[in-house]
Amino acid sequence: MITLRNATPDDLDLLRRWDDMPHVLDADPNDDWGWETELHRQPDWREQLIAEYRGRPVGFVQIIDPAREDSHYWGHDVPANLRAIDIWIGEAQDLGRGFGTLMMQQALARCFADPLVTAVLIDPLSSNHRAHRFYERLGFQYVEERRFGDDHCRVYQLMRAIWQAQHPSPWQAVEKQPALTDQSSRQKNQER
Repeated sequence: MITLRNATPDDLDLLRRWDDMPHVLDADPNDDWGWETELHRQPDWREQLIAEYRGRPVGFVQIIDPAREDSHYWGHDVPANLRAIDIWIGEAQDLGRGFGTLMMQQALARCFADPLVTAVLIDPLSSNHRAHRFYERLGFQYVEERRFGDDHCRVYQLMRAIWQAQHPSPWQAVEKQPALTDQSSRQKNQER
């Protein structure tokens, strides 16, 4: 089972090491995360999370409100009620083990737990075809090619309705069941 916990300054060395991993550099070559500063900041528009498997750190997830984040990475005219996710697996030996899927499912559940959130954005590099397939399997839909700084990216979006169709709440399942009250009421009336 994967658990997500808040990243802390104690994770600095771990995150620096992961930043130097070839597979992380391939996916995110031009970003300086500024861990020394950012791990001490806790703005209300961002969550930085460490994913753990059986207590061992295996990955990183960041969830932001792109309309409110202070660098305006997504632009100045981003609609309200969106979230954006960054995600990666730390060690190469943990790739292909399903951790990314579990991490993303938990991150999406966190995003859509807010009833106002309408969609989640991601922006893998245009050259990262493996990531494109991964996000498409999760229900994300291609939006556009876009340049972020020096990076050419593909923007994908997962709408709440698609997420809910893939992950019905227990109440939705109950609502779809045929009503039992009519039959049980008839049986009780017949017994009287």
